[in-house]
Amino acid sequence: MNKHGKKIIAPVIVVLCIFAYYGIIGVFLITADLPNIIKILALIASIVITVLLIIVLIERIKEIRGGEEDDLSNY
Repeated sequence: MNKHGKKIIAPVIVVLCIFAYYGIIGVFLITADLPNIIKILALIASIVITVLLIIVLIERIKEIRGGEEDDLSNY
């Protein structure tokens, strides 16, 4: 594993856990006896949050590979 590999593992694990959480919520919402509009809105919210998490993860990986392991040093 290269120099930055170990620092990338934690953000990836966190995003995978949150992704699994929203996946479980999505399955629950599809199978639950709720009005369709609530199902659709909740699924859209889950999808948007998941996409945003993936975008943030990609940006974080770029920061780590670029040498910015510590964001607090900017402040």
